[in-house]
Amino acid sequence: MATWNAMKGAWKHAARCARLMVGQPDYDAYLRHMREHHPARPVMSFPEFFRDRENARYGGNGRIGRCC
Repeated sequence: MATWNAMKGAWKHAARCARLMVGQPDYDAYLRHMREHHPARPVMSFPEFFRDRENARYGGNGRIGRCC
């Protein structure tokens, strides 16, 4: 069981690193921030969070507004 938990933790860490490398912020960090600093505000689901961050990075309406 300990090996499974270690593998699961390593996988989560690798996925988080991969998302950060492509500019996608960590959803778990967003959830912690919202709980600690904005407990009364609604929390976005993961798909909403992903779409919001993509729009913030590349511009809305599905169009890429900038290169870098």
